[in-house]
Amino acid sequence: MRKWLCILPLFISAASYAETVYMAGDSTMAIKEIKDYPETGWGVPFAVFFDDRVMVDNRARNGRSTRTFIEEGRWQDIEAALQPGDFVIIQFGHNDESEEKADRYTKPEAYKANLSRFIRETRAKGARPLLLTPVTRRYFDDSGEIEHTHPYAPLARQVAAAEKVDFIDMELISREYFQSLGDRDSALRFMHIPPDTHPSYPRGVRDDTHFNQLGAREVAQLVLKELKKMEHPLVQKLRQPDPKHLALEY
Repeated sequence: MRKWLCILPLFISAASYAETVYMAGDSTMAIKEIKDYPETGWGVPFAVFFDDRVMVDNRARNGRSTRTFIEEGRWQDIEAALQPGDFVIIQFGHNDESEEKADRYTKPEAYKANLSRFIRETRAKGARPLLLTPVTRRYFDDSGEIEHTHPYAPLARQVAAAEKVDFIDMELISREYFQSLGDRDSALRFMHIPPDTHPSYPRGVRDDTHFNQLGAREVAQLVLKELKKMEHPLVQKLRQPDPKHLALEY
């Protein structure tokens, strides 16, 4: 008898929920195919933080920049689906700033214009945008500090200030977090797999951009922590803990 593994067995209309949280971004946020596991986008654990009033619709895709997200019609699909009271979480930069990759590179002014478009069109539909800088890459320099590898992060900060939008500086926050863990422990959160230990990566992998399940969960928790600091309305929609969990402590 064949056994089939299904990740999303049910497709439920957004109309069944009070609000939908759309996630627009790249591979660091996206849902992955089984063949790529344990690589995990932080949007995956983030989706389970909320109760049944909220549907998290993760539209992030590997390799997308703001430009290609628009060119492929992905942003237009989100904009068309938006209803008053919905939310859109926007995080791009990894691919926009990749000047050596012409298929995704976006010039700085176009990147800023695209982010502003996302924000304004979200607001025009009565929904609420949340802009994030891209999460850090994990490259330690000779002094033991994580290098600044996102030249577009300051551009996202400029857009946030100009548009007066809800904003989380995840480049700074994630960099400080992984810095605090140090070289060895931070590597445990990224795609570092020795050869001949995982069937999907027989030759191993050393990837300092993409998270494994642990790293994705911790980044999602960093986002949640910032939402709580902001007193963002999504915090009022978190799932209630199982009563038996209230007896547990760390």
